[in-house]
Amino acid sequence: MGLRINDTAPDFTADSTDGEIRFHDWIGDGYAIILSHPRDFTPVCTTEFGAVAQMLPEFRKRNTKVIGVSVDSVSDHHKWKDDISGLAGAPADFPMIEDTSLTVSKLYDMLPADAYLPKEGRTPADTATVRTVYIIGPDKKVRLTMTYPMSVGRNYAEILRALDAVQATDGVPIATPADWKPGEDVIAALSLNDQQAEERFGKMDKKLPYLRFVKQPQRA
Repeated sequence: MGLRINDTAPDFTADSTDGEIRFHDWIGDGYAIILSHPRDFTPVCTTEFGAVAQMLPEFRKRNTKVIGVSVDSVSDHHKWKDDISGLAGAPADFPMIEDTSLTVSKLYDMLPADAYLPKEGRTPADTATVRTVYIIGPDKKVRLTMTYPMSVGRNYAEILRALDAVQATDGVPIATPADWKPGEDVIAALSLNDQQAEERFGKMDKKLPYLRFVKQPQRA
């Protein structure tokens, strides 16, 4: 069975560019995003981590840590970071996990159980499925996943928007509509009747009996 939304994110201990990581301890009381890659020094992944380097201040504003996973060594990761920082014009100031054993990739259901790495001539295609993004909450539950093929670069504006939506709806009886951005109206959850929704959120814009827009509530 694969890793699903609301499952507890598997804990692990691994070497990284920031030293040994105990994952749940590293997350602490905030959010975390795992970004997985099939190999270092690959073109699409380099542009993606470059985007992460540029956007780190935005993730930090949201109390969110970012960590990379690639099935190469810490030594290679450090060399790759030089390329990433040079391309991005910003330091790649986030840890990258060594996963040469595929331990993390298998824990997070990125690879078949019988996956292995050839000793010679390995290409990114051997680990092509290691292309998943995970957003994990402070309770260590998986909140959201996105999986991309190797030929399609991630949209980090969308990842940031999705993080905003996850945080906006976390523990609040609302949902976000298609293409929602912070500050726009949200949808009152169907767990509340009309009276309860208005008492909690104020005036509603009722488009359909089951589609009731309200102002985005402010976090305390």
